[in-house]
Amino acid sequence: MKKALITGITGQDGSYLAELLLGKGYIVHGVIRRASSFNTERLDPIYKDPHRNDVRLFLHYGDLADSVVTSTLIAEIQPDEIYNLAAQSHVRVSFDIPEYTGDVTAMGTTRILEVARKAAPKARFYQASSSEMFGLAQEMPQRETTAFYPRSPYGAAKVYSYWMTVNYRESYNLHASNGILFNHESPRRGETFVTRKITRAVARIKAGVQKKLYLGNLDAKRDWGYAPEFVEAMWLMLQQDKPDDYVVATGETHTIRDFLDLSFGHAGLEWQKYVEIDPKYYRPAEVDVLIGDASKAKKQLGWVPKTKFPELVRIMTDADIALLAHEMSGKNIRQ
Repeated sequence: MKKALITGITGQDGSYLAELLLGKGYIVHGVIRRASSFNTERLDPIYKDPHRNDVRLFLHYGDLADSVVTSTLIAEIQPDEIYNLAAQSHVRVSFDIPEYTGDVTAMGTTRILEVARKAAPKARFYQASSSEMFGLAQEMPQRETTAFYPRSPYGAAKVYSYWMTVNYRESYNLHASNGILFNHESPRRGETFVTRKITRAVARIKAGVQKKLYLGNLDAKRDWGYAPEFVEAMWLMLQQDKPDDYVVATGETHTIRDFLDLSFGHAGLEWQKYVEIDPKYYRPAEVDVLIGDASKAKKQLGWVPKTKFPELVRIMTDADIALLAHEMSGKNIRQ
């Protein structure tokens, strides 16, 4: 059996990737941060699936800020594949904690690459790069050759990680690839991210337990895809004979207003009655539009996005309506 190590396994992408790899027969090791409460809810589908509840999933406490733990884990596990998905990944929050964002999102990547070079040089490495690296986009659409122009501490940290991955690939002949993923969403998206914030609010407003939804820039345009499909692209990159860098995107762009229209409309509501603008949600430097060209991924990996934007919004809205109904049945409504 192949062995994979996933940092950030408790996140949206990490949980979907773990399911994918377990379904392919991998032994999966995941790194989770120690917290005062359990934060493994996104892994529940794995534990509750009788066909997957076996001894092929192992969780280890660790942090990308701690190179000692990272070194010990990689040396002991000797993974065939390493997926670095961990980061301080909230763009707006990165302006508030830029130093921490740089330490975890940028230097954390270097720590893993350096340990892999020394302790597991045969391991194939995947770096979760981001469309936020393009920031103030220099061309439309953005592709692998588009110049980076990050507009946030998060974007800048991801640029650093991108180039460190390239440098370790070229300097030490590591099988290290960057996946430049554009926005990808799902019912497992964190509730502070705008798409999930919207669908969660739709469910609560429809049920009468929330009155208003406060947002920032409604005109921002993004290329939104479906997270389970995007993690498949991650895996495909590490199955190639040669490492490379790939844009993963749908090639379509939609505004936050579009998302509001579809989500509220699906629930039979008019968003204009409930949404208010709060300046605190504006970024100090806005990213107005991002749209990716995934031609290279389609040609070399055989990867294509399948879920269209309206379907993605419906999936997320229905899931949050069902989740709230479940919470209300037990009178356990999260505030």
